[in-house]
Parts: sequence; structure tokens; C-alpha cells
Amino acid sequence: MKKKQNESEKKIALIAGALDLPFFTRDALRRAGWNVWVVGLKNFYDPHLNPDFVMRLGGAWPAVREARRRGIKKLTFVGALGHPNLADVRPDLWSIGLLFSILKNQRGYDSMAVALNKSLEKRGFEIVAAQDVAPELTFQKEGVQTKTKPSARDLRDIDRAIEVSHTIGAADIGASVVVDKQVIAVEAAEGTAKMLERVVAMRKNHKRISGVFAKMTKPGQDLRIDIPAIGVDTVNAVAAAKLRGIVVNTKTCFVVNKDEVIKRANEKKIFIVAVK
Repeated sequence: MKKKQNESEKKIALIAGALDLPFFTRDALRRAGWNVWVVGLKNFYDPHLNPDFVMRLGGAWPAVREARRRGIKKLTFVGALGHPNLADVRPDLWSIGLLFSILKNQRGYDSMAVALNKSLEKRGFEIVAAQDVAPELTFQKEGVQTKTKPSARDLRDIDRAIEVSHTIGAADIGASVVVDKQVIAVEAAEGTAKMLERVVAMRKNHKRISGVFAKMTKPGQDLRIDIPAIGVDTVNAVAAAKLRGIVVNTKTCFVVNKDEVIKRANEKKIFIVAVK
């Protein structure tokens, strides 16, 4: 009986959106001993992921039924969704009930994630933060993670960036900010990548390499669905924007392909600092 219970506890469904994060999460979970059932979100997941099951947005019931048949109660969500085509959603009855429950309890982006988690929990599932069950995907220790170290001026920019990030995060605006003595960009609805594109365009004639990019966790953010992440593309964008470095939180911000991220940062002479 104990063996069956332990096996059940090690089962998890990974709900996979776009980009590379689902690949790294799947592999990290398996290395940690999890029996991972991969569910690809139609029109979003990378076909190379080769998921065990494909689910369309709004058509959750078949996946729910199969998860229950397999004895899976734990779910983790990773990967980008972008802007879904609402014409393709066509919710089934189970998903309509879930949607009503979410809308009744949400007042913004962050509260919507909280409402989704609570609604799924009421239906017998436990939502798990992937970074909690696969901690290798984050920086676990504070400090500089790269060969390049921040200067005294960089440290002042870091402090300012963290302060501003917490302010806009508490207002549910965004969590990413770029500071070069003054605030030159904050993340809004366009997302982090688009914000960095704006900074690259703004600073194309910038002579000096200075300033920092901070990707921080919002105060009270539900990290079980809304997962902050950086990757090699982030490092490339920071270098193109002629910034000196990157600041992230320990244990909460995914570092997609960590070894390659650190390698690229060292090549570009970009520092990466992890803070609590």
C-alpha cells in the first residue's frame, strides 16, 4: 500500500506551452524521479516535445479524464502562450465551469492565476510550482553567477532596479525593468522580450555600455503558473541593448538552459546577479 501511495505522489502532469522551457522542465523532473505525463497545448507546444497527450485551450475535459484515469493529481504549467486565437477555444462543459469560477474570483492578471489555481484545486488537482520540484532550473544561491562582476555604479543601478520592479510588480503592471541611473523602461502588457526590443532600438546609438536589466518576482506572485524566466535570448538582448548585466531572484526565476546562459553571458561580458 505504501509503495502505491509513493508512486502516486511521484506522478505529475506537465502542461506545456511554447518555447524551450517545457523540454528542460520535463527532463529535470525526470532526473528528480518524477513520472512525467506531458500534455501539449495545441497550437503552442513544440512538436519536437512529442507530448503524451495534446489538449486544445478550452477543451480540457479529455485531458482531465485521462489524468484521473492515470491517478495523476499534481499539475505543473510551463511554457509561453502568447496571444491565443479566441475563435479556436470553443470551451467544453468542464472548461466552461472552470472559466466561470476563474472570472468570478479574478480582478487582474495575477489574481486570475490565483483564481485558476484555486478552481483546479477544488476539482481535485494540486498545482505545483515547477521550480519547487525541479530546483536545478533556478539559481539556488545568491551572488554573482558569471565571470564579469558588477561595479559600484552597477550595484546602485541594481538597487534602483529592484526597488522599481517591486513597485510596478505590486501594482500588477509587470516585473521587469531597465535602469541606467534612471529608469529607462518598464515591462507592461507587451512582455519582457518586447520591452527589451524597445531598449535595443532606443540605445542603438548609445556609446557606453551601462545599466542593468532586472527580471524580478512580483510581490505575492503565484509562481505555480506565472513563471519568470530568462534564457540565452535574454542575454543576447541585454548585450544588444548595451547593458552591463542582469538581475534575477534566486529559487523563483527559471534559467532556461542554465549552462548556456552563463556561457553566453561570459562571452558577452554580461554579469548575472541572483538576489533573494
